[in-house]
Amino acid sequence: MLRRLRQLLHRSTIRMGPIDNSRIRVTSTKNAQFVSYLVDSGFRRVNVDRYESSLRRRRTLRSVFFWLLGAGSAWIVIESAKALSSF
Repeated sequence: MLRRLRQLLHRSTIRMGPIDNSRIRVTSTKNAQFVSYLVDSGFRRVNVDRYESSLRRRRTLRSVFFWLLGAGSAWIVIESAKALSSF
């Protein structure tokens, strides 16, 4: 109870006013002029083609991995069924 009373009476050294976010203008569309400025100034240092090819390679390897995992699981199930049927 004493701690709660001390929290109520505590005055902070810096008093900040309420934050008014209504003045911030947010749009869903991109500013085309700003984007073209960034492209012209060489802001983007990443080669987009290389990045996209690495993403494509990862997606291909992931699908190959899951196909091999599925084939391996099916092979285990078939061999187990053959082993059980032989007894």
